[in-house]
Amino acid sequence: MFIINLMLKQIFIINGSASSNSSNEKLIRLFVQQTKNIFSCTVFNELKSLPHFNPELSADNPPAIIQSFRQSIANADAVLICTPEYVFSIPSGLKNCLEWCVATMVFTDKPLGIITASAHGQKGHAELQLIMQTLSARFTEATTLLIQGIKGKMNEKGMLTDKTTVENLNSFIKAFTNLVQ
Repeated sequence: MFIINLMLKQIFIINGSASSNSSNEKLIRLFVQQTKNIFSCTVFNELKSLPHFNPELSADNPPAIIQSFRQSIANADAVLICTPEYVFSIPSGLKNCLEWCVATMVFTDKPLGIITASAHGQKGHAELQLIMQTLSARFTEATTLLIQGIKGKMNEKGMLTDKTTVENLNSFIKAFTNLVQ
């Protein structure tokens, strides 16, 4: 008799959107659904609950909620960040949570996927990649995905309606899975 232990990889997903029921939140739900046999996902939708970054507290005395947030990243096998672009940049809440991680090594060599889904998104997508390189996260071009015009490529139920975007997401999922394994 063989016993196969299929431990699902733990993925911590950070939703960079400040809006409830956003296209990014719908895209995260789609990712979770499509990878349910590969990953066990925990979605962090609470960027608003994190205090403003304070460098004087970051290294030696971070608030409990920041310690918990960092621990969630540390405990995960990989992290996925799914975010819109706001004013040609990443959203302030996402930047804030990443600033709380600078004084740590929590992202060092951590497998990472980046999805930027927005109207345009190029500048925010590039900025997030630069920040995550600075934090020493491990990702490749194939584990980043820019979806421009997301609202026109997704229906109200959160299903992608654009064939190319479906193919790109499937390629992203394959590359991300390979990176995490």
